[in-house]
Amino acid sequence: MKKIAVMVCLLFCGFCSHAIDTLTIHKNQSVLLTKRYFTQLEDIGGNMSIGDIQVSKQFHSTHFEFPFIRYADSALWVKMILRNKTIEPYLPVTISSGVIDGFDMYDVGTTTKHIIHLGSTDVQENSNNTKQISRVINCPVLPDSVCIIYLRIKSNDSMAIPIKVQSADFYLHNSIFENLTLGFFMGIIGIMIFYNLMLYVLVKDRSYLFYIFYIVFLGLTQAQIRGLGVNILPVNKLLLNNYLIPITRICFWYSILLFIHEFLQLKQNLPRKYYEYFIVLVVLSGLPVIAILFKQTTLAFSLITISAFINSIILLIIGVYLYFKGFKPAKFFMMGWGLFLLTILATIARNKGLIQYNDFTANIILYSSAFELIMFSVALADRINFYREQNNQAQATALAIARENERLITGQNFILENKVKERTQELIESNHNLSVTIENLKSAQIQLIDTEKMASLGQLTAGIAHEINNPINFVSANIKPLRMDFVEVFNLIELYQELEKNPGDIEIQKKAEAYAKEVDIDFIRAEILTLLEGIEEGAGRTTEIVQSLRTFSRTDEPVLKPMDINRSILTTLVLLRSTIPYGIEIKPLLDKLPLINCYPGKMNQVFVNLINNSIQAIKAKPVHNNEHVLITTKDSAENIIIEITDTGIGMTEEVKQHIFDPFYTTKDIGEGTGLGLSIVFGIIEKHKGTINVKSSPGQGTTFTVTLPKDLQ
Repeated sequence: MKKIAVMVCLLFCGFCSHAIDTLTIHKNQSVLLTKRYFTQLEDIGGNMSIGDIQVSKQFHSTHFEFPFIRYADSALWVKMILRNKTIEPYLPVTISSGVIDGFDMYDVGTTTKHIIHLGSTDVQENSNNTKQISRVINCPVLPDSVCIIYLRIKSNDSMAIPIKVQSADFYLHNSIFENLTLGFFMGIIGIMIFYNLMLYVLVKDRSYLFYIFYIVFLGLTQAQIRGLGVNILPVNKLLLNNYLIPITRICFWYSILLFIHEFLQLKQNLPRKYYEYFIVLVVLSGLPVIAILFKQTTLAFSLITISAFINSIILLIIGVYLYFKGFKPAKFFMMGWGLFLLTILATIARNKGLIQYNDFTANIILYSSAFELIMFSVALADRINFYREQNNQAQATALAIARENERLITGQNFILENKVKERTQELIESNHNLSVTIENLKSAQIQLIDTEKMASLGQLTAGIAHEINNPINFVSANIKPLRMDFVEVFNLIELYQELEKNPGDIEIQKKAEAYAKEVDIDFIRAEILTLLEGIEEGAGRTTEIVQSLRTFSRTDEPVLKPMDINRSILTTLVLLRSTIPYGIEIKPLLDKLPLINCYPGKMNQVFVNLINNSIQAIKAKPVHNNEHVLITTKDSAENIIIEITDTGIGMTEEVKQHIFDPFYTTKDIGEGTGLGLSIVFGIIEKHKGTINVKSSPGQGTTFTVTLPKDLQ
């Protein structure tokens, strides 16, 4: 009896300032904590303790149906009286989905001196705490007993907080149902991701890729709202609630905007002035990121709510506009996404306490999302039919074109056959004429090359004739005095022969002695030897010239032979010696070189052309001073290098670009064919070598020839 009296007094004290009903829970029952069962107190700053709360006179009723958090960085205290009419010694108290930073329960029992702290700690009190912020707290209330409960709730998101008090058996069955519902939803999420990923791989349409992003962030958002994030991700709750959850929601809306932009082809279908509004939505959806960077989490959630509301309204308007414009995908958009956006608006209104909270409104996003996922998957699958129709139309068009072409071809076959015969005859004649032309061109080419060779030989002829004529004249000039010396010697010999026949003839003896004194035998002997040496020198010079001519004459030998490059250069200089004007010095600086395989005659022609060009370049200068041609040879690991440098007039860059072109010449008409350097280039190329030129106007010219040692 005494115990009942104490309970009556306690209940009277509880209602002395604000009368509230006792929340009685029966077996297999669940009751939402509405305003008839609680009073609330806003703890601005969140610094009040349970002791402060117990003596506070600031608890009041609210015009909201459910407890409502309105202020940032504050805690909401809720006071209620529970009666347990079940057979279990506890009642599960659950807090609805949302961003919950703290959920604590204090049981003051039947006396104010007996306080029990139940539930989780505030995540902001210990940022390193990785313990789950429990959304379910078992309140220990003995069967048929009453207790006073204080709830402390914290969240950076301004919203209504639906709280359920349930019987233990009802909570057990209901949690199984909710888990099955959420599992079914997540199963649909996984199936849709896989299904649309396969479609993206097959079709390569970016709509599927953006839709996959949307499905992923939709699943993450719903998982976070239902408190699954802390179970899956090993991160502290401060990081999860203040950063990961708002960023996930921002990404969720960006995935929506990207998908709708691609699916409805907004850039093509919306007028430019309306498309600019869509760009505004993109910018608006990114504003919460700034608040997150400045650690204004409450502001970030408010901006996300505002942008979600505006995005939903404008996207619905865009869908209606395109639907009435006749754009076919807008039909699926209005069926699926229209409902989804309406449920988003309903969810925002529910969170703000504007519409009633019940089991249907609590899971309306899940239901509409499942329907929307199915509808949009159908819509995206319809794109495959669209692509198939396009492919069939293209094939039908191609078949029609093929048949038309076949008809045209069949109708023109006879005409074409006749034309082919006529054209074939013309081609036969043209081919014959072309063959004749080619033969003429080959003959002309051979003649041009021979002409160049003859031109080179012609330039050498005068010098060679002069070179041969000098020793021959030298020999001829010595023959006459040599003959006279021999006549005198022969006459003296005849006198001695007569004296031998008549040894006692004093007159013949005197005559012989007198003649011997007259002709001076010693002088004749010395003169004969001198004349013979002169003849021998002339013959040697003639032999040298003939040998050089013989070497140079092997121009057309088609066989590779070992050759001494230095000797070839010296032979060329012998032949050109008489053509080199006085005042031009030839400076050969020849390194010791091994024999290399080459076409000797053709290499001789290269050296004749290059040296002769250098001499002509020097002769073309108006003023001469210390003119020379420097010829150097160098031995490297794989090549032999020949450099011919002159002090001539040089060349401009434009001339250098064309010097190896056939028939290109800077000489006057009649002075050159323009084939010399072209033939040189062809010979060097045939030897698999290179020829480079370095020249500047007035600075002379250097030709560098590189020949491989291993030519086979």
